Amino acid sequence: MAELHEKKLQFLEEMANKIRQDIIAMLVEAKSGHSAGPLGMADIFTAMYFHVLKHDPKNPDWEERDKLVLSNGHICPVLYATLANAGYFPVEELMTLRKLNTRLQGHPHRKSLPGLETTSGPLGSGISQAIGMALALRLDNKKNRVYCLTSYGEHQEGNLWEGVMFAGKQGSKLNNLTAIMDRNNIQIDGYTEKVMPLEPLRQKYESFGWHVIDVNGHDIAEFVSAVNEAKAIYEKPTMIIAHTIPGKGVSFMENDFLWHGKPPSADEAKRALHELRTLEGQIKSEHE
Repeated sequence: MAELHEKKLQFLEEMANKIRQDIIAMLVEAKSGHSAGPLGMADIFTAMYFHVLKHDPKNPDWEERDKLVLSNGHICPVLYATLANAGYFPVEELMTLRKLNTRLQGHPHRKSLPGLETTSGPLGSGISQAIGMALALRLDNKKNRVYCLTSYGEHQEGNLWEGVMFAGKQGSKLNNLTAIMDRNNIQIDGYTEKVMPLEPLRQKYESFGWHVIDVNGHDIAEFVSAVNEAKAIYEKPTMIIAHTIPGKGVSFMENDFLWHGKPPSADEAKRALHELRTLEGQIKSEHE
């Protein structure tokens, strides 16, 4: 991984802002889809595809690539927007989200689009899929790493915890696996701790034999540092708990669970894009 110098950090923050604008544009065009989660994860997806991952958009099936599994597939607008901006397919195609015969389905379909490692939909299965990939790479003596993006509410699924328990048992055999939790405190029915309390998450993962790191999911430098730490852990897999704000960057969406599963109207999109474009200047001034 290259050094994260000041100019690169500025580029990443500006790219995350662009990806958020693309998400809003996609959703208002589609008139359906999820807003809060994709906006909240834009910083992490930007860091992954523009700094962390070893990958090649011109050769999506490159055998030496790192693999990213999106377990909570409903936040796919952020994955699609990031893949397009990284060069996997034309950015203009983002406007076909959820339309008839599109490659950009409401949940990712692995064979529809370059750069997708799995088909996702049912929550809770991504960690087990990522475990299988990571163990297969070890059997082949490959040095590729596997990253699994998972949601906070998804941790109410029993099959997820079966995977977590199995991974802990494997110990050093799975030190090539890093999971990243979008700990944004919401789900479609309300605030997660009211629907089904999940804490203490750190202690739960540690009791299952994982290394755990808590980060601010909107601090790209802090997140990259956590990924580097995970690479240095040889005894066990790592879970990065990324504390994020759902709807990040759009004031009337932030921390409001009602935006979990709905798109903005035309007027709301206009307001959201105005706020995000205003942030562009703030990012530049912060790095002067």
